[in-house]
Amino acid sequence: MSEPELGKASHGTVTTQVPARLDRLPWSRWHWMIVIGLGTVWILDGLEVTIVGSMAGRLSEEGSGLAISSAQVTGVAAALYVAGACSGALFFGWLTDRFGRKKLFLITLAVYLVATALTALSFSVWWFFVFRFLTGFGIGGEYAAINSAIDELIPSKYRGRVDLIINGSFWLGAMGGALLSVLALDTDLLPKDLGWRISFGLGVVLGLVILLVRRHVPESPRWMFIHGREEDAERLVEDVERQVEADTGRPLPEPAGAITIKQRHSVGFVQIARTLFRAYPRRAVLGLALFIGQAFLYNAITFGFGAILVTFFDVGTGSTGYFFAVIAFGNFMGPLLLGRLFDTWGRRPMIAGTYVISGVLLFVTAWMFSNGWLTATTMTLSWCVVLFFASAGASSAYLTVSEIFPMETRAMAIAFFYAVGTAAGGISGPLIFAGLTESGVVAETVLAFCIGATLMVAAGLVAWFFAVAAEGRSLEDIATPLSAQAAEAEAAGRPAGATARTAAP
Repeated sequence: MSEPELGKASHGTVTTQVPARLDRLPWSRWHWMIVIGLGTVWILDGLEVTIVGSMAGRLSEEGSGLAISSAQVTGVAAALYVAGACSGALFFGWLTDRFGRKKLFLITLAVYLVATALTALSFSVWWFFVFRFLTGFGIGGEYAAINSAIDELIPSKYRGRVDLIINGSFWLGAMGGALLSVLALDTDLLPKDLGWRISFGLGVVLGLVILLVRRHVPESPRWMFIHGREEDAERLVEDVERQVEADTGRPLPEPAGAITIKQRHSVGFVQIARTLFRAYPRRAVLGLALFIGQAFLYNAITFGFGAILVTFFDVGTGSTGYFFAVIAFGNFMGPLLLGRLFDTWGRRPMIAGTYVISGVLLFVTAWMFSNGWLTATTMTLSWCVVLFFASAGASSAYLTVSEIFPMETRAMAIAFFYAVGTAAGGISGPLIFAGLTESGVVAETVLAFCIGATLMVAAGLVAWFFAVAAEGRSLEDIATPLSAQAAEAEAAGRPAGATARTAAP
């Protein structure tokens, strides 16, 4: 059955072992293909954000080819990028749950590529603003489509560490963007009005390579069997099992169990809202807290760190990339080294711990900065330590909301919590932070640091009480699919829409 035939597919009640068969797979080359094909989008996001932040000073200089101020780049343009990401997450998140993961993660990447290419051609402020918004629109859609696909394809034993490392790969892009900006800002190599355009163009080239790889990533079998394509799901899983057995040279163990579901085409907004806030209120609070805390910290600091170096430490605009590359390295090492502990020690202690520790360390950094004890180098090293823990915590926010709600709402749940949390911290953060750092007053920058630290500690405390022990458990066990609840209700003779059990908090 081809994807365009989805609307004609049968929607009866079926019993399947697809989730259990996927979860019992050992790690293989097939899983690496999933990681490379889907995870590399965060490299693009990191590249985008860092290039803009590092080049804020250069874009505002006379001769850049764009009549824009540094505050407009790190404030207005940054806020528009995040606003676009929020809008794109909601729009494409709804389409992802309705039409499938694969269609949407191809479409959203195409939107990103076109918008980035047109950003490189900016000739006026309004053009730059419009296509920064549309670039964010594509990236926001990626968050929903990619995170839902990753968690539905990766075995439960590895889901935590893989999700964290993939989300943390944002900082590989940030490192590349920081170092690239050093070359692009060197006027001995490139003129002022060309270097920043080439940087955006290289992002397009990288995106095209990712698009070619991503074409081979399959649709989620979990999404398939719920949407009336159980035969396609069975064939896909059988092919994967044959590949894995050939790679490992040994037979696979028997799957743990089966699930019975009532197939459906889509879930309405009302039912999604009811599921998130009435069936899982504590989980909803957890998702909001995690996203608001990390969004304010990261969007504010990522877009403003270059301005801090220039304003308070007299670092040249052409050298900020070196400092940011060090910070990006620390950010990537956090999820890489701590990710496994989210699957072994558990979600609750690790999520709460990384948020609280990073918040406390940020308070310490603000205190040292206020006393004038830091140089550009020691400030960068302090941030490196703070963000080592904060990056693992921030990545776990995406993992958390993608695994603690029923499958039919997964992409929309990711989109909703990302959009609301990021709108609260990611749009206001850059606007507030740009104003506070541009003033050159130490106390105002310290205030911005303390706000971010407070939100991170508060989110960590919420996680300690509300986080779900999802480590090693199947997605269907963490949150019973709505289609499984409907099938159980139908078998028991309950009215349509009645749930088979009371949802966990």
